Amino acid sequence: MPSKKTKPGKLVEQNIKMQTEQSELLQTVSTRRAEAAGNAARSYSDNSIRALSRITGELQMAGSPMAVAAAYKDYMRDASERGVLFLDALRRWSDTVIQYNADGAPPLLDYESELVQDGRDLPRPCNYFLLKILPPAGIEIDTSKRPYVIIDPRAGHGGGIGGFKQDSQVGVALKAGHPVYFVAFRQMPEPGQTLADVSMAEATFLRMVQGLHPEAPKPVVIGNCQGGWATAILAATNPDLTGPIILNGAPMSYWGGKVGQDVMRYSGGLVGGALPAMLAGDMAGGIFDGAELVDNFEKLNPGRNYFAKYFDLYQDPDGGFDRFIGFEKWWGAFMLMTTEEMTWIVQNLFVGNKLARNQAEIEPGRHIDLKAIRAPIICFASHGDNITPPAQALNWIMDTYTNEHEIEIQGQRILYMVHEEVGHLGIFVSGKIATREHSQMAETLANIEAMAPGLYELVIEDVKGEGDEKAFTFSIAKRTFDDLVAETGDRRDEASFAAVARISENLVEGYDSTIRPVVKSVASAELGEMQRQMHPMRVLRTMFNSGVPGMKEVEKAAERVRANQEPADQRNPFRQMEKLWGESVVRSFDMVRDWREASIEAAFLSVYASPAMLNYGATRNVERTKKNPNRLGDLPEVKVILEKVCKGGVAEGVIRALVLAAGTRGDVRGDRLARSLEVMHTRKPMCEMTVEQRVGIIHEQTVIAHFAPEAAMEALPLLLKTKKSREDAVKELRYVIGSEDEMAESTKAYLDELEILLDLKKPTADTTATAAE
Repeated sequence: MPSKKTKPGKLVEQNIKMQTEQSELLQTVSTRRAEAAGNAARSYSDNSIRALSRITGELQMAGSPMAVAAAYKDYMRDASERGVLFLDALRRWSDTVIQYNADGAPPLLDYESELVQDGRDLPRPCNYFLLKILPPAGIEIDTSKRPYVIIDPRAGHGGGIGGFKQDSQVGVALKAGHPVYFVAFRQMPEPGQTLADVSMAEATFLRMVQGLHPEAPKPVVIGNCQGGWATAILAATNPDLTGPIILNGAPMSYWGGKVGQDVMRYSGGLVGGALPAMLAGDMAGGIFDGAELVDNFEKLNPGRNYFAKYFDLYQDPDGGFDRFIGFEKWWGAFMLMTTEEMTWIVQNLFVGNKLARNQAEIEPGRHIDLKAIRAPIICFASHGDNITPPAQALNWIMDTYTNEHEIEIQGQRILYMVHEEVGHLGIFVSGKIATREHSQMAETLANIEAMAPGLYELVIEDVKGEGDEKAFTFSIAKRTFDDLVAETGDRRDEASFAAVARISENLVEGYDSTIRPVVKSVASAELGEMQRQMHPMRVLRTMFNSGVPGMKEVEKAAERVRANQEPADQRNPFRQMEKLWGESVVRSFDMVRDWREASIEAAFLSVYASPAMLNYGATRNVERTKKNPNRLGDLPEVKVILEKVCKGGVAEGVIRALVLAAGTRGDVRGDRLARSLEVMHTRKPMCEMTVEQRVGIIHEQTVIAHFAPEAAMEALPLLLKTKKSREDAVKELRYVIGSEDEMAESTKAYLDELEILLDLKKPTADTTATAAE
């Protein structure tokens, strides 16, 4: 915002620059949208041509008009039979949904569980509860291993996504022998429930888990989607409770996204910010309906949600029903929130973007600072995720820290992993993701203690095998903030959202101080329940139940069809025409979606990227105060550590040598990290230290190696005073690095320099064998 002393000419110049940037943004939108539409059209055209070619071939192979007529007859009989079975599947769907909601919509875990703690019994009651997952037969749990606690996302749909399948986050942890706990929730919140109540309950759950496993390290906490920011808030406000935290598809920086692609973030600016959520909750007796959130999600993929999933069920009504209903029970459970909860989420996160900018309070007087998180953090994002794009999952890192060096100074370890194509739900429920990405994250967590502080990317490669036999290798690559920007895209449009935040605050304040008391006085719980039952998302899911006239007859007709069904051959040309028609319908839905999203984005940027709106929102477009990147070495905490450059013993010497060796490479292979952890746990004096002591030494030696690398190297003889300690240190270093055939030239040069510095002859034996030999 220009100051009062800004000269008129300067102000005009600033506005012209803003207008130019707005024009460039709109041009980028147009270009990228047109390119995406062209690519989609070409892909659809190519697929359609191939499908038509197959259909033509099948018709030619029929050989005669009579054979074609017979194929048509078989198809019509099959289509009518599938129509009856499809109607019966819809009947069973409605009956299942009604019964599931009558049972309270319990979490859909594919594992047995037992209740550990009910949040309703806490001093500040809430609808959350803690479950202990019981391992299936054949799996042994080691109670001394680090427990896993999975926090379910509460974003309108039901509970249980992290343990939805055997190949899931729960399954990965159980197979590794870890105790697993699940934080779930009931459909209806407790009266007056706030997110502060929920966060305090989650902290209580973690204390209970630690009490049940006193010999184990602090628990890993996994937060999926909305459970991710809840996990981050929990770790920031209770840094003493959590072990490593994993944020899967978790939105943390809400203004982020790529221009011409990520459109969901614009919704708040076009509907009035937080006001609609507050008004909807007040009119429903203080309860916000999660069906509204799920409805917004479905609009992102209308071809799938409005047609394709039902068309797929029609293709195979009986064979596909279990898959269909398994997802729909979870997707259509429609969890509820209090107005206070939803308003806090929209004001502080979706519209205000206060969490990443260090401005959020979980409740008055309780500030949330993500820099206060002391546990290692792993973030998992995907370029195929149109709900939480990589920018929203990762930009908080750049919002919180000055650069990657400040992460090192803070002693923090942040790892991120970006998938190229998996969708938002696939991050949590895909069996392939569970056996690949989540398994490798679990392996990384097992060795994360040995990692030096810093910013890293977890890189996974397929190496051999197929299916369940496929093997993977992973490495941990050192990264910079420039690498993050390359992954998430530029942020030139984010200033536009500041005006939305300010408008939202004004609208909420105006509503709260004028007509809100009237709205709340005329609303009631009964009126809210009636509104929820009339919501189109619920009506659709219950309108085919067995109590509807005619549906019992459908059930009987379906039984007769199953007794005499004669399915048409999948190669039947008319069956293939049916599939091609279905693809054309999906394509039509997607074209409408693309037009809608392009219109929304153009409208948003036309309004909020204008000079007037940028100036209006300037007071809300404020970053957190950061350190001067050129003066990080002058920070008091750095100077205190640098005074120890010549102090320490064998442990400091060995760890410094390892840190300096890591600096000669751009990445750390998983097997090297495991060997480094082995050295920490089996070699004296490191093995005699606590985890906290080892981590503290790694932190200090990392800072020394970065800010005083030459002095760090020259002081090693002062730390490793005896010939035996020097020989042992080099042996352990070579063991961790591996054979010389796998070393980078810079690493070989470092080892040569180190041996000369320590007055050691270059070893001739293979020192890559286990040091225990």
